[in-house]
Amino acid sequence: MDGSSYYLPAVAMGAAIALKGPALIRGWRDPLLRSVGVLLALAGLVFLFAAPPTIAEINEITEVPNISAPLVYCLLSAFSGSCLVLIINWRGGPPEVTRRLTRRWTAVYSVAGVTLIVLFVLGDAPEERLRDLDTYYANTPFIREMIVLYLVSLTVAGVAMNVMCWRWAVQVDGWLRAGLLIIAFGSLFNLPYAAAKFTAVVARWNGGNLDGLSTNVAPVLASVGAQITAVGFCVPLACRRIGDSWTTWSTYRRLGPLWRELRPVSAHADRAVRISWWSPAELQVTQRESDIHDGMLSLYPYFDAELRSRAYDAAVLAGSSPAQAQAEADAAMVTAAVRARAADPEGRVISSAEAAGAPREAGSGSAYAYTDGPRDLVRMSIALRQSPVVAAARGQAPTRSESDIHERTS
Repeated sequence: MDGSSYYLPAVAMGAAIALKGPALIRGWRDPLLRSVGVLLALAGLVFLFAAPPTIAEINEITEVPNISAPLVYCLLSAFSGSCLVLIINWRGGPPEVTRRLTRRWTAVYSVAGVTLIVLFVLGDAPEERLRDLDTYYANTPFIREMIVLYLVSLTVAGVAMNVMCWRWAVQVDGWLRAGLLIIAFGSLFNLPYAAAKFTAVVARWNGGNLDGLSTNVAPVLASVGAQITAVGFCVPLACRRIGDSWTTWSTYRRLGPLWRELRPVSAHADRAVRISWWSPAELQVTQRESDIHDGMLSLYPYFDAELRSRAYDAAVLAGSSPAQAQAEADAAMVTAAVRARAADPEGRVISSAEAAGAPREAGSGSAYAYTDGPRDLVRMSIALRQSPVVAAARGQAPTRSESDIHERTS
């Protein structure tokens, strides 16, 4: 593997940190967000400092041959520990258990990192080796133990990650399970990586030479495993965000028929300032719902409770569930009221209602209420387009006279 094979993943991790930077800073006290930030940073640093050109540069700057070895090994151990900590915080559970497990794994890999540095200092590795340090110094006291320690720490992390991911995966479903299975698969690469390294080292101990396993095979396994694991962490978060956006835009689209039905009578139909088309989906939905509520409020004097009751009975007889029948009845009442309002361009019914003191029960904050609770705007909107009961009410288009208003308010 050349330098670009290391630097490209490092740049990708750096870009992820830059995009997530503001959220990570704001939510640094959140253990999960903090774990994500640490994991991304360590993953980028591992790829950056494991690249042969970087190894050579650091050795030259420090004037200590092979000083990059303990640095890279410590970063690998820290990355392994951070994966475990992230899984623990992601899974959740009792806070005291989560904190205890987090502290335990952090302590284990911190001790491992300090021990790696101590063993390197005690050992003797005077000749710089950019790619084959593990096998070249496989028989050197203390350096040998340093190599074994970092391989053992990676193996333990790989096994622990698989155990935790599989245990959690059987308890969940959907994108979270998919992400956990991907993480488990990526973590499995730690085992063949360590096996390739151990095989090459043991061969050196016995006078053989299988350096190719350590120099050529193991780095590829490590890179592939790390990138698969990173994808596993991203899949549930990215797919959940995409799913949320899809649901929001779907709601916006399904509200369209009701919004267009009420648009001619909405108080803000011709508002001078409207939110831009590139505004967040949630804001678009909020404005559309607000326009619908405003339109319903302006139609209140034209609502016909008897028509709504007949439409409800007709929907139930047609086989609709109570909730669906209520939505169809509401939609029928609304579409009839829109036509009644169009037939009264001078607003005489509204004037009579105000003079008679008719109650304005519609419009209560963010939900429209007529007599028995909030309405399901999406169901109403779909009913406007699909329900034969609503189509029949639209054809009848009854109007409300001034005498109707007086009867309601007397």
